[in-house]
Formats: sequence, C-alpha cells, structure tokens
Amino acid sequence: MHYGSIFVETLFGFVMLFILAKVLGKTQIRQLTAFDFISALILGELVGNALYDDEVGIRDIGFAVLLWGGLLYLTEIITQRYKKSRGILEGRPSIVIHKGKLQREEMKKGKLDMNQLLHLLRSKDVFSIREVDYALLETDGTVSVLKKTAHQLPTRNDLNLPPEQIVLSFMLINDGEIIWDSLREIGKDENWIKEELKKQEIYSVKDVFYAEYEKGKNLYVQGY
Repeated sequence: MHYGSIFVETLFGFVMLFILAKVLGKTQIRQLTAFDFISALILGELVGNALYDDEVGIRDIGFAVLLWGGLLYLTEIITQRYKKSRGILEGRPSIVIHKGKLQREEMKKGKLDMNQLLHLLRSKDVFSIREVDYALLETDGTVSVLKKTAHQLPTRNDLNLPPEQIVLSFMLINDGEIIWDSLREIGKDENWIKEELKKQEIYSVKDVFYAEYEKGKNLYVQGY
C-alpha cells in the first residue's frame, strides 16, 4: 500500500491549503475559521476520491482521514498548550476602524477593500462609517462593531420622539478614485466634489482614501 505517499501528499496538502487560506485573507473564508476551511476542502476531496476513483481503496481513504484527524488534533493541542502559537495558527482580530478612522494598513493585511467593509458593516445594520467608533475584523471574516455613543441605544421610540426621514450614505471616493455612479445618484458632478475637498484643504482626489456623502451633512473625508 502507498501509505508513505498518502502521508506525504496529505501533509503537503495541509501546509499548502493553510498558506492559501492565509493568502486569500479572512473575508474569503467568510464564516469559517482557517482550519474549518481547510478541513472542508480536504474532506470533500477524500470523499470525492472514494466515490469516483476506482484505484483508491477504503483502507487508503481511512488512513488519510485518520492522518488528517490526527493533524487537526495535534494543532488543537499545540494551540491549547502554547499561547504564542494561537496567533499564527488561528489568527488574531484586527482593528480596521479605530476611533472612527479607517485603518488602511490593517485592511490591506486582511485583504479587505472598502466595498467589502461596507458590505460587512451593513450586515451589522451600519450604513455609514460615521456611526462607527471601532470595528474589528474577526478571524472568521466577520466584523464586530462598536457604534459611537450618538448611535447607540436608546432608540427614538424609547424616548417617544417622532420618526425622522431615513438618509442613505454614498461612497464617493475609494482609494483615490471617484465613484461616478454614486456621484450621479446624488445629482452632483466632479466640480462639486473638488470644491468640497478644497473646503477641507485637500486639492487632489488622489490624496483621498475614502469620502462619504450623506444629505444634510458635510462631506466625510479621510486621507492616506
């Protein structure tokens, strides 16, 4: 039997898929941890081989599954006993918004762009960067949000206040480029946005990492 070959190939697959999961970034894994992601791929491949490859026997698949289970069990033991290994093997949450400011370097490390971040924030009922004090990109690819005190509970209903009109915010500049669809949606043009930037002593769109428009408020701008 080719147990030696199976051992080498499984170990190689473990290492390569772990590296792949890290390179793809947290948001690609979605709600799976890195090891859940790897396990799903490996186990799917093992089952696929058992079903469709006549040359792969039950004992071969059983050996590979036991080997894979042993690697996962060993990983769990290592992370339980050696705290320093947890950051490498399990990852750490990263702060992508700190005191209301986008942390561009942390976003780059997590392979997270503005569209992905806004999507994750909307899943937390946050429709504007202005509402956020802190946001953490978790190891499973989700975002945990701490809103600014002005946007926390109690709600208007709690205070018996009349409802207000809902205003949607628009991303107008992303990484030095104007989002033309959003600009047309709010009925503005390039000259308008340049004038708004000048009011904040910014003279080039290329100097802006992120800009957000919300009706009735000043343009929210963050440079590099």
